[in-house]
Amino acid sequence: QVQLVESGGGLVQPGGSLRLSCAASGTVSSINTMSWDCQTPGKERELVATSTRGGSTRYADSVKGRFTISRDNAKSTVYLQMNSLKPEDTAVYYCNAGHRAYYYSDYRPDYWGHGTQVTVSS
Repeated sequence: QVQLVESGGGLVQPGGSLRLSCAASGTVSSINTMSWDCQTPGKERELVATSTRGGSTRYADSVKGRFTISRDNAKSTVYLQMNSLKPEDTAVYYCNAGHRAYYYSDYRPDYWGHGTQVTVSS
């Protein structure tokens, strides 16, 4: 089993930055993909950014050039650096992880964190 704990959310003004962290514990050696999704009330959860242990990444079009996903495999931690934040980035951000690589068409995460709220408002 793997446990995921997110941190780093909060309230930030438009144009500001936040860095989210997600620390994995348990049997982390088998984890390949680590990702960030977000969800707002009334909407489905959607992918923000994803990465493999080997360094492959993918981003939602809406965050390209503003958000960066990175990993410290030694610490079993994934980060999401969020710059130039917009009010529409307001959401609960969830970390998730899986044993397989995200680029397989049938990929689904195996583990989820509880989420951290990000609010972008003046």
